Amino acid sequence: MTASSSLPSHPPAQANRLLAVMPEDALDRLQADMQIVKLSAGDVLYDLRADLTHLYFPLDTIVTLLLPAEDRPATKVAVVGHEGVVGVSVFLGGSQPSGRAEVLTPGHALKIPAASLMAEFDRGGPVMRLMLRYTQSLVTQMAQTAVCNRHHVVEQRLCSWLLTCLDRMKGRDMAVTQDAIAGMLGVRREGISEATSTLRELGLISCTRGHISVLKREGVQGRACECYQVVKQETDRLLPDAPAT
Repeated sequence: MTASSSLPSHPPAQANRLLAVMPEDALDRLQADMQIVKLSAGDVLYDLRADLTHLYFPLDTIVTLLLPAEDRPATKVAVVGHEGVVGVSVFLGGSQPSGRAEVLTPGHALKIPAASLMAEFDRGGPVMRLMLRYTQSLVTQMAQTAVCNRHHVVEQRLCSWLLTCLDRMKGRDMAVTQDAIAGMLGVRREGISEATSTLRELGLISCTRGHISVLKREGVQGRACECYQVVKQETDRLLPDAPAT
């Protein structure tokens, strides 16, 4: 993670869905404490039981939320991109998160001290409601991930995951390895290799070393499980399209 200079006079707040709909006066107060940071794949934004001192509003990066297990690798429970914020446990009264937030795709985020955002949250009103509604959408994604892991085959889960990531990034190309995908979905790499081979043969995706590009989104969506649509509809329902007053 590379810290950059303080926020410029015209920050890219519109690149984050939550900041784009935040009341102007609240955003003005928050911007004074924000910094743009450059994130690399594998950066850990917070870890299990560590003090959560900062939150991150992704701009063009995707962050994976993972839960640990004693005898196996940590499992993906949700992804956060430009629709949200990383560190919602602060709003729920927990300064020490129960999992880990790890950068999946490189990019940038706006970093802010947890105390600054909590001060705005404690004012109540539109910012508090916005943060709580986003938290509800994130909880829905986590719950649906548990259902998906239990009931759906690897190819369906891969397609849903690809679509979820596309909704949270610009473009259609992801810098991610099949090993990383296998770890996040909690399956063997061979299963991901087989699923990507099928999608590639159908002309739905292309794969190069460390990259996956979605060529035909509708085709991928047709092979995804219903979990993708459930999460998308709930996110769209909960997050407004215009600033609150």
